[in-house]
Amino acid sequence: MLPDGKMYALLTRPQNKSGFKPLPVVIIGNGPSGICLSYLLSGNIPYFKRDCLHPHPILQRKLQEAPDVSILDQDLEYLSEGLEGRSHSPVALLFDALQRPDTDFGGTAESVLTWWHETNRAIPHLVLGRNAPGGAWHSIEGSMVTLSRGEWMGLPDLPFKDWLKQKRRGLRNNRATAEDIAQYYQHYVMKKGLQKNFRCSTVVVSVRKVSAESISNHAQKDLQENSDSLGNFNEKSAEVFQVDGFFRTVKGDKEPFSIYAENVVLATGTYDSPTWLGVKGENLSYVHHQLSALEEAVKNNNIGIMSDPVLIVGAGLTAADAILFAHHCNIPVIHVFRRRVGDPGLIFNQLPKMMYPEYHKVHQMMKEQSAACAGPYECYVSLPEHHVLSFSKDKKCICQDKNGCQKVYKISMALVLTGSNPNLSFLPNNGMDLAMDGDQPVNPKRNPIDVDPFTYECTQEKGLYALGPLAGDNFVRFVQGGALAVASSLLKKANKNPP
Repeated sequence: MLPDGKMYALLTRPQNKSGFKPLPVVIIGNGPSGICLSYLLSGNIPYFKRDCLHPHPILQRKLQEAPDVSILDQDLEYLSEGLEGRSHSPVALLFDALQRPDTDFGGTAESVLTWWHETNRAIPHLVLGRNAPGGAWHSIEGSMVTLSRGEWMGLPDLPFKDWLKQKRRGLRNNRATAEDIAQYYQHYVMKKGLQKNFRCSTVVVSVRKVSAESISNHAQKDLQENSDSLGNFNEKSAEVFQVDGFFRTVKGDKEPFSIYAENVVLATGTYDSPTWLGVKGENLSYVHHQLSALEEAVKNNNIGIMSDPVLIVGAGLTAADAILFAHHCNIPVIHVFRRRVGDPGLIFNQLPKMMYPEYHKVHQMMKEQSAACAGPYECYVSLPEHHVLSFSKDKKCICQDKNGCQKVYKISMALVLTGSNPNLSFLPNNGMDLAMDGDQPVNPKRNPIDVDPFTYECTQEKGLYALGPLAGDNFVRFVQGGALAVASSLLKKANKNPP
């Protein structure tokens, strides 16, 4: 998908020693976070519907205090105070409560927001992404079913269930497939007219602060002749961000680009870099870190019913998906995980059985089919409170239990599915300086980027924002509140607030 000529010029025109007048905003990552923020920055402004009654009485009273003021222009801290839910972010809870008022209680009340397109409040921006709009959702096996309810995957002003009805399909157990989600996000960008802001097949390799003086007057004039005014951000800013990278042409060639931005939003998610165990032999060819390797091996008949077991490491949902896939294909599995089966932190102990029957089945297998006592499930062995010590060239794996006892297993392949980390190699020091603990790598659950909870601006770097898992918001329904916070902050910076 190519953006229009103006935005395309920003990426294709050579920018060597000097540069162009900076864009107000560059968003790195075109998943749901980046799409939602692009929608807000394109002049789509949310207001409270006057005739609506929100089930939360205190929030209802606050919303009625300034019905003519958009949500973006109100005090987000005041509006979100006292809200509770499944996110630690107050603004995430606020936006979710406005879009899905009683969803956590099984209700189906419609959004209390109405959207107005105010072109004078749009902020020019670019959204850079490796894949088509939807980001990592295009890299997930299409038949996989989402953990979240289908309606929670929707973006503002286009309910997911309405889009699915147009395709004459319904939700299975109120959930959707990854393929549906990926298609919905692409459709959303087209339907909302956002495609001019998106540049796909784009890889960012560096983001750094540079002196604004390095942008020559000639280059600024050159850009203005080709792209109208880019907004009224602070032109006296001493520093701007230089974003370097390349995009792949139709022929597969790499075309470098360099653009400048007043503000950069990190919305890259965490799918890029699977976590490694760091054990001997983990780099051997039969050890993999993505579920797709198992699917590929089955499709190519490299493994089957008569093969040695597949070793699956991890106790999250991706590991469960791998177990279900192998079980369906009658492939033997040895399942290694560090936690005990009854650990409250185990995701399976947090999921309602009725809503997630397939994951409940995996949990049952983990409980009832350990190496110590045989259970009813053939071709599966559970090794709770175990960890892998090493892999050898002859496809043998050494595992150790909590008491230090070791055992060797002959396997056909190994899948290490213990989560993933964000790839922030394009930032100085891999972004560690931005994290809550600056001595540790950025991790969405244990060490997210430190942001202001009501603007999502990085506390360590002004003008740099972080959204989604990078800021600790790991579900689509909650990343949208971060987009609201960023858009509100950027509108204030651009002096695009109404009088």
